[in-house]
Amino acid sequence: MQLKSLRSFICTIAVGLCFQSVSAAGVIFTGSGLNSMNGNNPIAGSVEFEVSANALIVTITNTAMSDVEVPSDVLTGAFWSMDIGASSLTRTSGLLGAGSSVFYDPDGQPAGGVIGGEWAYKSGLSYHGAAYGISSSGLGLFGPGDVFPGPDLAPPPNPDGLNYGLLSAGDNTGTGNGGITGSAGLIKNSVVFTLTGLPGNFTLDSISNVYLQYGTDLSEPRLTTVPEPGTIALLGLAGLVLLGRRLR
Repeated sequence: MQLKSLRSFICTIAVGLCFQSVSAAGVIFTGSGLNSMNGNNPIAGSVEFEVSANALIVTITNTAMSDVEVPSDVLTGAFWSMDIGASSLTRTSGLLGAGSSVFYDPDGQPAGGVIGGEWAYKSGLSYHGAAYGISSSGLGLFGPGDVFPGPDLAPPPNPDGLNYGLLSAGDNTGTGNGGITGSAGLIKNSVVFTLTGLPGNFTLDSISNVYLQYGTDLSEPRLTTVPEPGTIALLGLAGLVLLGRRLR
């Protein structure tokens, strides 16, 4: 292949990979603030959305480096808006995130990392402009019919209380009040959910109004999030452009 043709080929591939990376890499929304219900203890979290075939993969992470001391420091839900038309999504799975573990549950770690039975998904909500949500607590919004597949790891058998919410990345699991240590199970520090049934024309840029909810009541801390800059695709494109220049 001649150099001119090869450079043209590389540029075409680079542009293609750029758009592919934007779609495949997903989008991450992050938020941080202070928990005024616990002496302005720092709280922070993220929600990552990815698309795989017709599935939406949602990863919720408690990224704070501060200690979790009381229930209102525990991340229990994520809410968002998106454009999927009249399509409905199916709750397919809920799993521990990579490197995450369960604490305070006398039964130990869940088999296969399956925690879906402790979390719920629902659409048609009205939560500060967000219509979709995933939560480990009922919050007056979720019920037994909204849970993901999986065993009931800690009674009651529906999203309620603090069970299986998210401890922070920096949490000292040896501390915390009775609501934490007696919770019957909390996760440090992320969970991954799969929702299937996305329409073929769905794009991640339709996601907005992403919030993080803490504690077991809507009066407890809520964080507004912002999307992180999409730098991965740009870095990949830059590398291919440099390669094309060297071939000159």
